[in-house]
Amino acid sequence: MTVLAPALPASRRGIGTRLLRSPLVDLLLGPHGVDRYLELIRPALTVHDARAEVTAVRRQTARSATLTLRPNAAWPGFRAGQFVRAGFEIDGVRRTRTYSPAGSEHAGHAELELTVTTHPGGAVSPRVVEACRPGSVVHLSAPLGEFVLPPRRPERLVLISGGSGITPVMSMLRTLVDEGHEGEIVFLHYARTPGDWLYEREVRELARRARITFAYRATRGPDASSHLDADGLHALTGGPQNAHAAVCGPPAMLAAARDAWAQLAGDPDRLLSETFTAPSLAVSGAAAEGTLRFVRSDRSAAIAGGTLLEQAEAAGLDPAFGCRMGICRTCTCRKSAGAVRNLVTGEISAEEDEDIQLCVSVPAGDVALEL
Repeated sequence: MTVLAPALPASRRGIGTRLLRSPLVDLLLGPHGVDRYLELIRPALTVHDARAEVTAVRRQTARSATLTLRPNAAWPGFRAGQFVRAGFEIDGVRRTRTYSPAGSEHAGHAELELTVTTHPGGAVSPRVVEACRPGSVVHLSAPLGEFVLPPRRPERLVLISGGSGITPVMSMLRTLVDEGHEGEIVFLHYARTPGDWLYEREVRELARRARITFAYRATRGPDASSHLDADGLHALTGGPQNAHAAVCGPPAMLAAARDAWAQLAGDPDRLLSETFTAPSLAVSGAAAEGTLRFVRSDRSAAIAGGTLLEQAEAAGLDPAFGCRMGICRTCTCRKSAGAVRNLVTGEISAEEDEDIQLCVSVPAGDVALEL
C-alpha cells in the first residue's frame, strides 16, 4: 500500500517555490544550482528551467501526434498564437524545434498542447510522433511571437490556416470560445486531404456552440494557395470591412491571402500573418573568400559553402538553434566584425557588434563571431 503525504496548502507551496528560486540557494548549492538537484528527483521538477511532462498522446491523423503537457512552475503561460521552442531528448542529444500551442491561453499555466506533424527527412518530428509517450519530459522556452489577437477582441474575425498552421489559429479559436466571445468568426482551413485535417471534429463542435462559420478546402497537393482568392474569400466572409484576419500557413498561402485581402480593400494593419515553412534559402554563387573566426572558442576556419550555422557546426562547434529557418531566433549570435549577407532579405551588413541569425546568414568576407 502506498501512503500519500498530505498536500501542502497553496500558500506554503508558493513560499517554497520562492525560496528555491532564491539566488542564495543557488549559491549555496554550488556551481550546478538548485535545478540540477531537483531534476534528479523528477526531471520536470525545476524552478528556473521551464519543462513539462507529457500526460497524454493523441493521434489525430496518420502523420501527427498531439501531446498534452503538464508544465512546471517555471512555465509563464502564453498568449494565443505565440510559439515556443520545445526540446526533445533524442539519442542522448537535445533537439529543439518550434511549435505553436494549440490550447486556450486561459489554460496556459496548467496545461499545454502541442501538435507535431512529421516532415519527410526530418530529424525530430518522425521520432516524436513515433516514440513520445506519457512521462516524457519536454524542455520549453518562454513564449515568443507577435502573431496574437488584439487585446480588444474584434467583432469580426477571419481565421485562415494551412496544414499544421492550424495550431496557433486553433489556440485563438479556443481562447475566444473560453471568453464567451459573441463576435462573428469565419474559419477557413486548407489541407492536402480530408485525412490531414487536424482538429476537424472539434472545429465542427465549436461551430455548433458559437458564431463560427467554417469551411475546409483540399489543396490537391502541398500548395495551400491553390483555391485562396478574392472571390472565394468574399463569398465566405461577405468582405473584410471592419474585420481582422489571422493567417498561418506556407509562404504561398500567405501571399495569396494578402493579395485577396488587398483586392477586397481590407485594412492591411488588420491582417496578421505567420508562416511555419522555411523560406527559400538557397546559397547561390561562389562562397566568399576569407576566414571565419570564432572568438570565444579561439578557433578559425576558411570560409566554405553554407550558412554560418552550418559552417560553425562543420568547424566542430555546437551553437544553439531551433527552426533553422529564421523564425525562432534561437541561433542569434553577436557578430563582432566582418560582413554577412542575409539570405531572406539579400542585404549585406558590415556593422560591428550586431546580432545576426546564423541560420539565415552567409559570410560576405572575413567574419568574427562570438562563439
